[in-house]
Amino acid sequence: MESNAKLYIQELIRNKKIDLVSSYMLLYENSLNPFLMRKNPIKEFININTVLFIPYEKHVIIEKMASEIMDTGIKFKDACHIACSLLGQCSFFITTDKRLLKYKCNNVKVINPIDFVRELEENNGS
Repeated sequence: MESNAKLYIQELIRNKKIDLVSSYMLLYENSLNPFLMRKNPIKEFININTVLFIPYEKHVIIEKMASEIMDTGIKFKDACHIACSLLGQCSFFITTDKRLLKYKCNNVKVINPIDFVRELEENNGS
């Protein structure tokens, strides 16, 4: 079910129904993927579909925000991802990371793909 939700979200992004905000952190983590058959399509998807990109040049701001997020028990890289979503003024941060899903913030809703699709459908009356 989670895989279907992820594929559906990707389709929504491709069809410009929702916006993808990505960042240097996302590209960095993808670059660490040892599986080229996964890494390359992800990089291509990000490059083609990103509406707003948070560049490395913002890392000082991101890391300052991340240090505050880390006070809640979130690890550095994950805190940077959330900080990027905050800087990008995202409404949602979609993740499957159980630890990250516990993070609560007034400015971005951290949500898993299945719940995101459910919420989207409820809001659109589907």
